[in-house]
Amino acid sequence: MSQQHISLPAKLINGGIAGIVGVTCVFPIDLAKTRLQNQRQGQQAYKSMMDCLVKTVRSEGYFGMYRGAAVNLTLVTPEKAIKLAANDFFRQHFAKNGQGLTVFKEMLAGCGAGMCQVIVTTPMEMLKIQLQDAGRLVAQQQKPVMLSPSKLVATNTLLSRSYNSGTVSAMAPPRAVSATQIARELFRTQGIQGLYKGLGATLMRDVPFSVVYFPLFANLNRLGQPSAEQASPFYWAFFSGCLAGSIAAVAVNPCDVVKTRLQSLNKGSAEEAYSGVVDCVSKILHKEGPSAFLKGAGCRALVIAPLFGIAQVMYFAGVGEYILDSSPLSVLSP
Repeated sequence: MSQQHISLPAKLINGGIAGIVGVTCVFPIDLAKTRLQNQRQGQQAYKSMMDCLVKTVRSEGYFGMYRGAAVNLTLVTPEKAIKLAANDFFRQHFAKNGQGLTVFKEMLAGCGAGMCQVIVTTPMEMLKIQLQDAGRLVAQQQKPVMLSPSKLVATNTLLSRSYNSGTVSAMAPPRAVSATQIARELFRTQGIQGLYKGLGATLMRDVPFSVVYFPLFANLNRLGQPSAEQASPFYWAFFSGCLAGSIAAVAVNPCDVVKTRLQSLNKGSAEEAYSGVVDCVSKILHKEGPSAFLKGAGCRALVIAPLFGIAQVMYFAGVGEYILDSSPLSVLSP
């Protein structure tokens, strides 16, 4: 972030607005990423990001690309606000006598931010993935697959395990369910831990992401400062946020693939289940090879880059401060 001191309420507002704007713009790409990551070898319903988006629009309509968006729009505000505010808090905590932070301390601050955000990120991703992946499961059921009698029995068993009551035809789309219904069912059957399935994998993704992103952004942004006392131009802050976000996103994509697989409750035909992170990594390596860990990497870079670029512009423009100063919420600002 810039060197200016920003109040905590302003940080929360900036992070929240940035998250809402960013998610609205890039959510269809995030949906494509989830579906591509969940595909197994030999059962691909989609060839690429564009193929996925085109087929989604044809089969589910324009708003099919926004399945699960309501969950993200609801929870992305606290998630991004916690992440950005926590990083600023730890950076200020580690800074002494106004001196600059070492790269190691910047990484520690990012690590702390990543650990804080999973409180919101894990249940948000858990619910979002179920809604995003529903269309892929339908597309896979409609694609003819040669199965042996033994696998056919297993497939029918898997298809019967869904949030839709009654028998589901292989050609009929499942009854639409909401995030609230899924959350209630998980809480009823598994308790709070049901919403936090994949917490370990989420930590494996978000902590390294923050460790890479925040120091990288700070140093890239510093290159655009006219002087030590002046902030970099808004376009440079946007560029730095986009570049740092895309690099960090690709770097941790293998962890994102594992997280997505672990958090997907409903499986397609002949898709195996995983007992944990180690089991998931082992099975992916054995059955799909190392390249499977890069599935959706391009999509993820396209999603994350504008999200954090927009976030840095919000900080630069002082949107949060303006809202606080021009509303009764000004009492919250020191």
